[in-house]
Amino acid sequence: MEPVHIVTEKENIAPIVLLPGDPLRAKYIAEKFLTDAKLVNTIRNMFAFTGYYKGHLITVMGSGMGMPSMGIYAYELYKFYDVKKIIRIGSAGSIHPDAKVLDVILSTGSYSNSSFDNTLLKREEPFVESSKDLNNTILYTAKEMNMDIKVGPTFTSDVFDVYVDISDIIDACPIKDQLQCVEMEGFALMHIAKYLGREASMLATIVDSKYQPDVIVSPEERETSLDKMITLALESIIK
Repeated sequence: MEPVHIVTEKENIAPIVLLPGDPLRAKYIAEKFLTDAKLVNTIRNMFAFTGYYKGHLITVMGSGMGMPSMGIYAYELYKFYDVKKIIRIGSAGSIHPDAKVLDVILSTGSYSNSSFDNTLLKREEPFVESSKDLNNTILYTAKEMNMDIKVGPTFTSDVFDVYVDISDIIDACPIKDQLQCVEMEGFALMHIAKYLGREASMLATIVDSKYQPDVIVSPEERETSLDKMITLALESIIK
């Protein structure tokens, strides 16, 4: 079987990958942070760029929104392009009072009530850990950068929680008091990585919080915060 969603020569994809959700954010990262970046995938406008960061070849690619989309791209990257490590970089909503707007969260693992795990593994595994080795590298790198990040498990939802109240689902989670934030892709990425024996982690910037409903983040503040997260991911994945 050949990949159908990422169509390029195998050597065009680096063994280390950053996956933002938005393909235009992948373009932004390639243009701002990479040198000699080349567009290597355009299927369905899910742009992938490969270039150099401090002399290390790296690919940055959009994953799309939601677990099915993330599952497709993570699977093809690991399975067909022999990618070793992926860090998802995205935005999230706080579900913990200590996770403030613009905080960066390092996920130790994702919990979900999705059927993704049962469909993939033919068994229910509602919590999946991220890579401990990769997470330790991220923590070490954050310390080197004098960057404060929050660490803990995260929740992956099948629906955008701003539109639909999922508080009853969160409340039913056995680790609800530890959960830092909710997003829509991490659970799929971590399960695919575990299934294929590869490494995956996730960094998420908090962009909204039910505990800070009146906090309005300017476009400039959001870009600066995301740049810090992007830099942390880049510095970590090349180690």
